[in-house]
Amino acid sequence: MKQAPPVALVTGASSGIGRATATALVRAGFAVVGTSRTPATATPIDGVAFLDLDVASDTSVRTVVDQVIQRYGRIDVLVNNAGVGAAAAAEESSIDQAKDVFDVNLFGVIRMTNAVLPHMRTQGGGRIINVSSVLGLIPAPYMAIYAATKHAVEGFSESVDHEVREHGVRVLLIEPGYTNSQFEANSIAPDQPLPDYAAQRRVAGEVLSAAMRDADDPAVVADVIVRAATNKNPKLRNPAGKLAARVSILRRLVPSGAFDKQIRKLNRLSA
Repeated sequence: MKQAPPVALVTGASSGIGRATATALVRAGFAVVGTSRTPATATPIDGVAFLDLDVASDTSVRTVVDQVIQRYGRIDVLVNNAGVGAAAAAEESSIDQAKDVFDVNLFGVIRMTNAVLPHMRTQGGGRIINVSSVLGLIPAPYMAIYAATKHAVEGFSESVDHEVREHGVRVLLIEPGYTNSQFEANSIAPDQPLPDYAAQRRVAGEVLSAAMRDADDPAVVADVIVRAATNKNPKLRNPAGKLAARVSILRRLVPSGAFDKQIRKLNRLSA
């Protein structure tokens, strides 16, 4: 009797890292469900079933997880990829705007994790793979709210990983550098912009645009995600791409004063 393939659920699968990941998981032998807030307009991917999901909605999350369980009987891998960017000085984002970013980038991860864990514990295994960022490791001037969400995802993931290992479940982190996607275009603009930050905010935009020109292909990140999903002895933290690997090492080894100066230089901030 032919064994059923493992089942992967990938959020934010209509473009960028999520789309590349869904495609790579199909090639790796998974039955893949991808999600999007507008699945009807998503370009189809061979072997991927699309469902409508808003990770900021408790009801939407429960509905999608139940649908996958009903159709496939299990979820072996969850890839929490859905996210939103925010480009502004911290003071330029209202608390309501900051809450919206956290609701997707952090609480969306928590909602999805809590929804799949009962099933994974019952089946005695599973992988929850959270797409973080190198900006979860380092400061990000003029992206403070976004960086805060990714720092929070790092702490949440590592902590939950310790909680669920005894149930056969692992929670793993993927830490991409800049990736060729719609991130820049889809980032939220400040809802209370201030003249004092306007000039440096423009500079920050130029720095980001320059970095995106040399960004990694989403397939680079997708390959790391597939390895995290399939390795028998996975690592908790998985940098994706050469830049991410360098940043991860430098953050650990470079003295704080020197690291601080380099951050200011790279972001074209006064000494």
